[in-house]
Amino acid sequence: MILPTIAIIGRPNVGKSTLVNRLCQSNDAIVFDRPGVTRDRTYQNASWGGKEFQIVDTGGLVFDDDSEFLPEIRTQVFLALEEASLALLVVDGNQGVTDGDLSIAKWLRNSSCKTIVAVNKCESTTLGIALASEFWKLGLGEPYPVSAIHGSGTGDLLDLVIDGLPDDFNIEDNEDKIMMSIIGRPNVGKSSLLNAICGEKRAIVSDISGTTTDSIDTLIKKDHHLWKIVDTAGIRRKKNVKYGTEFFGINRAFKSIDRSDVCVLVIDAIDGVTDQDQKLAGRIEEQGRACVIVVNKWDLVEKNSSTIYQVEKELRSKLYFLNWSKMIFISALTGQRVENIFEHALSAVTQHRMRVATSVFNEVLKEAIGWKSPPTKRSGKQGRLYYGTQVKNQPPTFTLFVNDPKLFGITYRRYIEKQIRVNLGFEGSPISLIWRGKQQRDLEKETSKKNINIIQKD
Repeated sequence: MILPTIAIIGRPNVGKSTLVNRLCQSNDAIVFDRPGVTRDRTYQNASWGGKEFQIVDTGGLVFDDDSEFLPEIRTQVFLALEEASLALLVVDGNQGVTDGDLSIAKWLRNSSCKTIVAVNKCESTTLGIALASEFWKLGLGEPYPVSAIHGSGTGDLLDLVIDGLPDDFNIEDNEDKIMMSIIGRPNVGKSSLLNAICGEKRAIVSDISGTTTDSIDTLIKKDHHLWKIVDTAGIRRKKNVKYGTEFFGINRAFKSIDRSDVCVLVIDAIDGVTDQDQKLAGRIEEQGRACVIVVNKWDLVEKNSSTIYQVEKELRSKLYFLNWSKMIFISALTGQRVENIFEHALSAVTQHRMRVATSVFNEVLKEAIGWKSPPTKRSGKQGRLYYGTQVKNQPPTFTLFVNDPKLFGITYRRYIEKQIRVNLGFEGSPISLIWRGKQQRDLEKETSKKNINIIQKD
């Protein structure tokens, strides 16, 4: 769905992110009492009066300072205004008009985008109008007093917003979005990868750890599929994370993993797999998410004809619990093999959503048992695998009915899993096997009801 965009613009610490959360009725924008928390453009959907639109939150805009991140933040604000149907200039009613407000107002007057002035922090209904009246001098029309914290005045503000939206914007039918989260440690090149995928400077890139403080959502159309790409904050060890913006950003990153159709785990080709990479891989596996392992900065590695095979073997030995995941070697900087990510991600998502007919699944089990029978314990009792069926997908989960789960050791269970993967093509998606014991009498009753043949008889 293509929605009209409202750009939230203003100086640092005037309450832009708080207002975004209020207008969108969410807590998705990180709010913290410190300048520079919001840096990239972050989007949220909202609706009011029967109209739907999206709000883009931007970083604090400062024109006369080129210190850390401020030039990049300005670029992100400029890009947000270019795509916006309407700009909402947020100012601080308690501070009054500042030189920074005047500079931003001058810039907005020279743009073609319609602008509404929202005077925030006007909690008092009696004093709010008086505080707002000072902002007539910005030359952007009538200023409207609001309180982002308490919500006063925001309903009237939204009425003005939807009146200012175009009536002829294009709304397409809803499509099934594939959510792909870019996950990794700080400084492995996640934001560079997002920019390479989008073909534009969608996220700020810096050598400074912690540049990305929030999850950045981007919608793109690729090969007839709608992708929601999420660049997440770099995830460091828990003991190194202090309460604040990084803490919130990492929590958002974990939530992105949990909600994703497929995760792109970015590994630094120079550093190799670290303990933190292993923990992130473990999180992806625990949540049952499809995954593609992307080894970035491959252009910086000195290599010969056998280097890629040696490096992949070494990386996989440390990421053994994702041995089912496709691994590709790219350079986000040069764009090398970046396009291949979509092909492998789509394949992984397709497998993650796949349903297997019970008859087909039992044929695979029957063939696996034919090649290698279940083990026999010292007591002389042998494991019996009667039949199996898929109980859910995302991830694909199968229940295997056996005489006694304790008779099936880890080695044989891995063998069965491998045969399922090889024969049914689950490369890129985790699968879950539930081993359930079954009394013979109950088994015969159930198989007769479902018309399933027992593939291994006592």
